[in-house]
Amino acid sequence: MSQVGVDVEAFDALERRIWARSATAYAASVARLCAHPVPALLDAAEVRPGSTVLDVGTGTGTVAAAACARGARVTAVDAEPGMLAEARRAAPEAAVSVATLPELPFPDGAFDAVVGNFVLNHVGRPDEALTELRRVLRPGGRLVLTTWAAPAPPGQSLLARAFEAAGATRPADLPAPPAALAAVTDLAAFRALLATAGLAEPDGRLLRWNHRTSSEVWWGGPAGGVAFLGELLRHQPPEVRAGARREFDRLAAEFRSEDGELELPHAALLVSARR
Repeated sequence: MSQVGVDVEAFDALERRIWARSATAYAASVARLCAHPVPALLDAAEVRPGSTVLDVGTGTGTVAAAACARGARVTAVDAEPGMLAEARRAAPEAAVSVATLPELPFPDGAFDAVVGNFVLNHVGRPDEALTELRRVLRPGGRLVLTTWAAPAPPGQSLLARAFEAAGATRPADLPAPPAALAAVTDLAAFRALLATAGLAEPDGRLLRWNHRTSSEVWWGGPAGGVAFLGELLRHQPPEVRAGARREFDRLAAEFRSEDGELELPHAALLVSARR
């Protein structure tokens, strides 16, 4: 196996390890942030009563629940049983099961729409994942995805900047994201990736919004092990963890509103294509 293959396998294993233990903390912190694009996601996917919809990487089930509320027949999958327990509570009408990209246990052309909300940026082989998502779409069906945009606005990068200011270092056993993932953070590159996967009418736009939250809730994400920053924090010595919290409080002052809440600017890509 090439070094590139080793890096991808290590990255995917790290993602599974991170998300396997952070469902509760994710639901209490970042889930509300990730819910913001859901109406636009489902509109772009043309989800309506009777539509057959696959929600890939459903997490805590926010997209699945919203699609069910529109009268769709929803199948929701995620790699982590802990996330699926949350999803079943959020969307009891959906068919919820374990599955991991880039392999899905569904026949060709099974769905009218396939959606994934902040999922592809956690998959080491995005090209293979897109090919698989295209496979399970019916001819003419819609694929719609969101990912985080780069460069990140200052509110979106608040936690990362606090870690850097505190001197947090990345251990050698935490692999960097594969180079291929850079394509899903840039709109033109993402559209090109969709076309390469054989999808038609690739399109997309940038979404911007301010996420309102409290300092305690926002710090609770990495403190609870959510995403890569949660894993990074877990690997730091106590003095660096304490320093990261101090730097977070200092930098967060820039985004504090009169009522004490944080107003954090975020940006994401919403891309779509048709089989």
